[in-house]
Amino acid sequence: MTDKRVCTMAAGLVGSEILKIAADIRAMQASGTEVCNLTVGDFSPKEFPIPQFLQDGIVAALQAGETNYPPSDGVPQLREAVRRFYQRTLGLDYPLESILITAGSRPGIYSTYTAIVDPGDVVVYPAPSWNNNHYVHMAGARGVPIVCDERSAFLPTRADLEPVIRGARLLALNSPLNPSGTAFTAEALADICDLVLEENARRGPDERPLYVMYDQVYWMITFGGTQHVNPVSLRPEMREYTVFIDGISKAFAATGVRVGWTVGPADVTRRMAGILGHVGAWAPRAEQVATARLLDDAGEIERYHATMLRDVQDRLDALYEGFSRLAERGYPVSAIPPMGAIYLSLRIALHGWRTPGGEVLRTNEEIRRYLLDAAGLALVHFQAFGMLEDTGWFRASVGAVSLPMIAAMFERLTPALEALRPADEAAAAD
Repeated sequence: MTDKRVCTMAAGLVGSEILKIAADIRAMQASGTEVCNLTVGDFSPKEFPIPQFLQDGIVAALQAGETNYPPSDGVPQLREAVRRFYQRTLGLDYPLESILITAGSRPGIYSTYTAIVDPGDVVVYPAPSWNNNHYVHMAGARGVPIVCDERSAFLPTRADLEPVIRGARLLALNSPLNPSGTAFTAEALADICDLVLEENARRGPDERPLYVMYDQVYWMITFGGTQHVNPVSLRPEMREYTVFIDGISKAFAATGVRVGWTVGPADVTRRMAGILGHVGAWAPRAEQVATARLLDDAGEIERYHATMLRDVQDRLDALYEGFSRLAERGYPVSAIPPMGAIYLSLRIALHGWRTPGGEVLRTNEEIRRYLLDAAGLALVHFQAFGMLEDTGWFRASVGAVSLPMIAAMFERLTPALEALRPADEAAAAD
């Protein structure tokens, strides 16, 4: 009866798995249990404060009276600043009408779907990936998830996409990828761009084009030899088919400041702006003004990232090295070396192991629950990102933890793993 009171889309919309897991963690922390919370794709201000320059700019803008409605496509000085920022850092030159300011990156994703995708259209996206399955549902589209694994760093390849791209309306890509923290190589992304260009060249004048939504909100957070690449730089012809999703949320630990933007074909951007104008999903005016000042100040950005990127990498390295040591000791764990974003991909393959309480762990959810209860280790399994199989892969996010928290977690995790026994061995002992 409850479902009859709402529309079909709302009735079928599934809530966030990450938020469900977060409820478990809050309850444990409220009871005084120590938890190393590696679940949230967010930053603790204690560990990663926003740039002081940005904070001061927001306060100054508020004091200057920047408190009324901003234009629905963004204040002109921020749109111009994004334009200059992309010219300076990415070598991409877009006209002002191609730039739309949004309240964080999510409205940009939502408006891309709603401006491009009709009910029944095909949307192709990798699994795991963040929330594409939910956006497909809201758009009434037909989702075609491409299941990826560690052999391709959880990123799709041209070979993966070739069988399903014919007739598709949108290809959703993200690099560095949430949840895996892995990034496209220039060669792999160029191959995909060539496939998109070939598909669009094949279509007749009465057929609608295939677009790429390229979520690069983590692009400034890369490590080691990883170089961020994008479709338009690799293949300039992709300019007419690519919508960039971006913002300050991740690169400046400013998730709550809510300033994002999209950059894409001007005719598509105009329709996206119309949608968000009716929704009212624009960033606060004072924050827009302050962000414009930040993006124009290359020195401030460099100074902030000198510390912020080092601290993110230190935490990811500590996790990777800790799990690598456990693997060397024979535990069924592994990890992909950090490449970008604030995430580490962990495989904790405890399926078929028996806990001290007698439970045999058979699913990722049961493994997640055991690690949380026995070791205070809070992770998110890849099922929260559109994967169905219990492969043992989890996302670890380091934005809300310190190095001492990670060290303390490993002190709890080792005895928790030692307490497990293979189910057949435990049965024989019984």
